[in-house]
Amino acid sequence: MKASILTIGDEILIGQIVDTNSNYLAKYLDKLGFEIVEMLSIADSEIAIKEAMNRQLNRVDVVVITGGLGPTKDDLTKQVFCDFFDDVLVENQAVFTHVKQLIEGYFNRPISDLNRKQALVPSKARVLFNELGTAPGMLLKKEQTYFIALPGVPFEMIGIVEKELTPILKEQFALRFNVHKTIVVYGIGESLLAEYLAEWEDALPNHVQLAYLPSRGRVRLRLSSTGTDKLQIETTLAASIKAIPQKVKDHIRAYDDLSRSDVVIEKLKAEGLTIACAESCTGGRLAVLFSAKEGASAYFKGGMVTYATQSKIDVLGVKKETIETYSVVSAQVACEMAQQARQKFDADIAVATTGNAGPSKGDSAVEIGTVYVGIASNKGTYAVKYELGQPREQVIERTISRALELVYNEILKK
Repeated sequence: MKASILTIGDEILIGQIVDTNSNYLAKYLDKLGFEIVEMLSIADSEIAIKEAMNRQLNRVDVVVITGGLGPTKDDLTKQVFCDFFDDVLVENQAVFTHVKQLIEGYFNRPISDLNRKQALVPSKARVLFNELGTAPGMLLKKEQTYFIALPGVPFEMIGIVEKELTPILKEQFALRFNVHKTIVVYGIGESLLAEYLAEWEDALPNHVQLAYLPSRGRVRLRLSSTGTDKLQIETTLAASIKAIPQKVKDHIRAYDDLSRSDVVIEKLKAEGLTIACAESCTGGRLAVLFSAKEGASAYFKGGMVTYATQSKIDVLGVKKETIETYSVVSAQVACEMAQQARQKFDADIAVATTGNAGPSKGDSAVEIGTVYVGIASNKGTYAVKYELGQPREQVIERTISRALELVYNEILKK
């Protein structure tokens, strides 16, 4: 089973909004066993939409299209569907009643002619009811391909997919299972990791695919397989993961598609430990990561952003003499920042960052990209120096990555 995803809207093409619909639909269709062969964003243009639909005809089994279902002149999907399927627009009474109730009840005003246009759908279409908005979805089939049009508003689109579309796809297709397992590896680059895994990779079953997904500071290994027996697939993938060489297993931080911060958070929770942070060059981003999850208060005690030198003294409690002797970007200051944060928040572990992220050197005695990360726990206090280069955003991101790795290693110290 093959599928394509088309998202319509000039706002996507000029970068005004991020296309989250394609991401959601790709995950959704993958779980149902579809092979996604193309994801395409196209302009609010009849020609562009028609060309895209013609390209997918008989190439795939299902085409899911989002956007262009509104009542304004730049919303063209319904008219293109009429042309493509040699059809005409008719008013759907159930949709009209819903739109009327929504406009008059929620917005407390009479329904307008423009609002009423939302009830117009191609006469041959199977209407996909939209409980959360005024634009219904539509499903039509031409030759061997189903074309599904959904509103571009994400929460409306998701509502239709979950309630209306899923039963139809399960009815029309003998769905398969696409199973993916992700292993998160830190501390080994992609090339070296591939060398370590060469024999293991060669021994993988033919129906198991391996992908290397490198990013800053980590490589994700994704094992994938497709079939009708989900339990058998899960068993095969589990056996493959178990056979990973030990020298790679030593660097595995998660057997799931977790971010670096999620890996640290899960480890904190598993060990029943708490953390606090004192930040300068990272500007509170570590605190954002630690506090993003529901229930964060169970492991995150709090954080301070002491960006200015004086705030490190007045708010955090770093000694003025330490800064004057060693400079604000130093191992000694990073250690004091971590110690003060641990003490003030009564945390098991504290992490601190201080450095020169650039873009100018300013009054700093250190080079741009020089960063110190401090760690304080009942095992002691220390700081690590890093030279992280440029530009500014890279320095900040790399500092966060190094800090999280140090925290993780500190947790491992039993």
